[in-house]
Amino acid sequence: MGKWGKRIGYGIGDLGCNLVFSTMASYLMVFYTDVFGITAAAAGTMMLVTKFIDAFTDTGMGLIVDRTNTKWGQGRPYFLVGAVPFAVFTFLTFYIPDFGSSGKLIWAYVTYCLLCTAYTVVNIPLNTIVPRLTSDIYERDVLVSTRMICAMAGTAIVMSITEPMVRFFGKGDEAKGYLVTMTIYGIAAMFIFFVTFASTKEVVKPTVSQKHSSLKEDFKGLTGQAWILFLLNLFYFSLYVVRSTTVIYYFKYNLGRTEWLSLVGILGILSGLPILLLLPALEKKYSKRSLMFFSIVLYILGDLLIYAGRSQAACLLIGLVVTGLGIYGIFGITFAMQPDVIDYSEYKKNASVAGLIAAFQGFFVKGGMGLTSFIIGAFLKNGGYVANAVQSEKSLSYIEICFIWIPIALCVLIAALTYFYKLDSLRGEMTRELEMRRGTKG
Repeated sequence: MGKWGKRIGYGIGDLGCNLVFSTMASYLMVFYTDVFGITAAAAGTMMLVTKFIDAFTDTGMGLIVDRTNTKWGQGRPYFLVGAVPFAVFTFLTFYIPDFGSSGKLIWAYVTYCLLCTAYTVVNIPLNTIVPRLTSDIYERDVLVSTRMICAMAGTAIVMSITEPMVRFFGKGDEAKGYLVTMTIYGIAAMFIFFVTFASTKEVVKPTVSQKHSSLKEDFKGLTGQAWILFLLNLFYFSLYVVRSTTVIYYFKYNLGRTEWLSLVGILGILSGLPILLLLPALEKKYSKRSLMFFSIVLYILGDLLIYAGRSQAACLLIGLVVTGLGIYGIFGITFAMQPDVIDYSEYKKNASVAGLIAAFQGFFVKGGMGLTSFIIGAFLKNGGYVANAVQSEKSLSYIEICFIWIPIALCVLIAALTYFYKLDSLRGEMTRELEMRRGTKG
């Protein structure tokens, strides 16, 4: 298997995850309320409750990965273990049983929780495996960027073809359309995970085993740099949710450019592609810390350009592209920091806790997305927002705060955290020390 075979094989794992994850993020609520037949309040409560369940399953999966030792490696076996359940539970989540309202709600809880668990089984190892695939820093950066591009491709596919597929397969029956579409996504994801398993090989062994360690000892393996990474994930995904949620409101109501909504969605996804393609080369020349600051500045400048040039089409388009470059730069660099943070726990604490680090990342990501969605909803309600109506001045100002000023505040918080990130200067020393330990161990 050549380098690009391994890179693409690893990267498309996130495409497989996103075929279902992005669909759930965009369509699951409307499926539950408009097709499945449960109330918005019940669906919203279920989404909140499952976040707490996710916290336990993510942590548990992280601990399991850290204690796994097979001929296939630590994380890689779970691409096989989770592939079939992922497809099955995708089908069951979008299957509508002939039960009463209470029975259907129980079905929704159980199947959605099982799907989230199956997602955890494949996604946590995807987050942990990079330091085991290679010790070459540049190659790690390429792997991470390839994964980010494939994740973006998965989101683009979902946003482009899901509704047409539901209409095509349903022919007026939305329940059938969703079931067939999601079954196709689930089966496609299953085969993608098989490819990811076949295309990767864990060749870098951890310098220490966590097999017999306690949970308390595992927590001691987390460093201050790990907590910086967790908070970066919290604030980045909060930024992502604010931007993706409020951009439609801002262009529809504040700017009155409803005809731009499709273009805004496409630019939001594709504008980040150039920065993700360039990141591996940039990371060879510049520190991740410097590139993070640069990406933050890009986002803020793009945001201010949209605000200052809101009456000029060119300024709006350029601003959207610049903010896209900035937000995906932050995205790519945050994930590129993760292998260094994993190595730092081995280097500093003599602890192999890649799974626990990935689990906490997932927890902070989901927590940030859930909490931010709740806050934005409450904020818009407090501003007097009324759907599909002419908005009051107060409502318009609240939408503007959400789209322009809250993201800038989040960027400032990300910059403040990045100031304390110090692993760029330790990267060479960590690599030499860990290679020496592996040589001694061997």
